[in-house]
Amino acid sequence: METVNDFSKGSVAKHIMDMAIPMILAQLVNVLYNIVDRIYISRMPGDAFTALTGVGVSLPIISIVMAFANLFGMGGAPLCSIERGRGNIDEAEKIMGNSFAMLAASGIILTVVGLIIKKPVLYMFGASNATYAYADEYITIYLLGNIFVMISLGMNNFINSQGFGRVAMMTVIMGAVANIVLDPIFIFALDMGVKGAALATIISQLLSAVWVLKFLTGYTAILRLKKNSLHLKKERIKRIIGLGTSGFVMQITNSIIQIASNATLQVYGGDLYVGIMTVINSVREIFSMPVMGLASGAQPVMGYNYGAGKYDRVKSCIKFTAVSAVLYNTFIWGLIQFFPGFFIKIFNSDAEVLTAGIPMLRLFFACFFTMALQSAGQSVFVALGKSKFAIFFSIFRKVVLVLPMVIILPRLWNLGISGVFLSEPVSEVVGGFACFGTMLLTVWKSLKEENPA
Repeated sequence: METVNDFSKGSVAKHIMDMAIPMILAQLVNVLYNIVDRIYISRMPGDAFTALTGVGVSLPIISIVMAFANLFGMGGAPLCSIERGRGNIDEAEKIMGNSFAMLAASGIILTVVGLIIKKPVLYMFGASNATYAYADEYITIYLLGNIFVMISLGMNNFINSQGFGRVAMMTVIMGAVANIVLDPIFIFALDMGVKGAALATIISQLLSAVWVLKFLTGYTAILRLKKNSLHLKKERIKRIIGLGTSGFVMQITNSIIQIASNATLQVYGGDLYVGIMTVINSVREIFSMPVMGLASGAQPVMGYNYGAGKYDRVKSCIKFTAVSAVLYNTFIWGLIQFFPGFFIKIFNSDAEVLTAGIPMLRLFFACFFTMALQSAGQSVFVALGKSKFAIFFSIFRKVVLVLPMVIILPRLWNLGISGVFLSEPVSEVVGGFACFGTMLLTVWKSLKEENPA
């Protein structure tokens, strides 16, 4: 099995695609957990758009949960790839065990804290008296099953890092299929509404978590989850958190932007534009996943070859990932600019929503093709353990660029709600070129010769 998953031989592009295609499918299917919920909710009897808006208000909390899954999952998995490339199997298993222990502990803490503070937090995140009840119903059940989300999302990274992309894909597909089947049963047949959507999601994540743990404790895995690997070590934790902070910051800053956007839109446009932002974020989640899957598939190949000193192969990984990401994002940009109404109608076909939503969707995705540069550069920093750069650019685009613009632009030149949506394309241009350019000037230039060791 070790020979089969030796990324230092054979075609770099083939290794990446062998890993990336299952991960792209897995990432796309993973989006269905929440997207399918929103599609079904938007078709509930009664005021469905208000219910959808309420669920949208709860999304920053879900982003925070995912941030902690990234902190320990995405922080540990690249380190496992590097250590496996060096032949340090024992240390790789201990990294995985430490990550699992921190995922489980943080999951429990988030559940308790979240349930205590949920009411003021939801109002702060943009809920109104009309949407609060829906937001509360959804997030309460989600938080109660939070630990399953943490384990399935966080530990699936370790299946992928060992080269078992198809197994990692099955983790997500299994849960997504269950979610698709359970959603209409709970929402419509049992008349549970928004609560049913949340319950379907949590049960699905439970199934995925069981699948992940069964594989990682079985004999098929190269690196296995063992009791003696759960013992926490300070230096190991620092390495995991140091590298995982990039993914953590990306999700936390996403949450912060969602909060600021919803709050600003509530002031300038009310529930209608908060709901439109929920729809647009849903569309972005769908179209961002393939590039994220490509980056996830490339990271084990990059990390393994970097650990093995095969620097020419690392460069080939970077070229292939960057070109593929730019081409894909440019294609998606064209689709959205020419057919915006189609994507909004997936969630709501009311004339008012379409009239207000179409120009905002086009504006939001105006420079989507440049976002590929940020994704490609960021994946290199994470894969090679360059945590400082990864963290900086996670903060730079969202906190330094987007957050101030979301607050300031609506107040300038009578932009109003347009200013909120305009902040995204501006940040994608500046952040994308800054991240990729820095990667070329630092990492690329340092990959000059192969390490004979």
